[in-house]
Amino acid sequence: MSRLLVCPPDYFGIEYEINPWMQLSNRVDHERAVRQWHALMRVFEHDLGIALERMTPIPGLPDLVFTANAGIVVGRTAVVSRFRYPERQGEEAHFAQWFRSHDYDVMRIDTDLCFEGAGDLLGFSDCWFGGYHPRSDIGVFPLLSERFHREIIPLELVDNRFYHLDTCFCPLSGGELLYFPAAFDAYGRQVIADRIPTAHRMAVPEKEAVKFACNAVCIGKHVVLPAGCVATQTWLLARGYEPHPVQLDEFMKSGGSAKCLTLALD
Repeated sequence: MSRLLVCPPDYFGIEYEINPWMQLSNRVDHERAVRQWHALMRVFEHDLGIALERMTPIPGLPDLVFTANAGIVVGRTAVVSRFRYPERQGEEAHFAQWFRSHDYDVMRIDTDLCFEGAGDLLGFSDCWFGGYHPRSDIGVFPLLSERFHREIIPLELVDNRFYHLDTCFCPLSGGELLYFPAAFDAYGRQVIADRIPTAHRMAVPEKEAVKFACNAVCIGKHVVLPAGCVATQTWLLARGYEPHPVQLDEFMKSGGSAKCLTLALD
């Protein structure tokens, strides 16, 4: 991973409630959010040498900052998201325009199915996992599997605090996994256990899962994650990863953290 799509938080705030974390009464400290976002970007650019592609923020689209939901990028094809909630559907045209202006072939989901991008599609080199129910529909995964010739294993999300897969499931570069088991139904937990050996899985404790420990960005042997997740950092260090904790509590008010704020472009 060498390039990420990001969007400055110029218009970020809580203007509606579409997940359990969002409360109109829990106002965002805008100046603090801006400082936190720039601190995260410094880690990517200066500490890890990642190239950042910055979208232009749009008034009235406070969640445009969460670029993980722009879609997914496979080679030079970008599959643009179809959002479940009307509050976010205005983002779709801006994401599509950004991809077109950067010479991607844009693919749209030409059905009534919802799909919320890299928030709900993650994986390893040999297979992908697709989160469904709260935001994305299970029916989108066979379409993407056929289009990209990849196995996609659906995982049902059953805890509404973890409404996207990337809030509770983080594949690492060495084949390990950070995840919060209670976010999945019994079948999903068994599928994960069958695919990933016990020694390669960390069941993140709930007190860190709700701090979005799994909403991390893994770049080689570096893992950028929210601050305050000591058990997760200890586990990562023991397996040869270097954690980079960043304070992102202003974005957690809206239900997102490091991973939600980025989209891998390669």
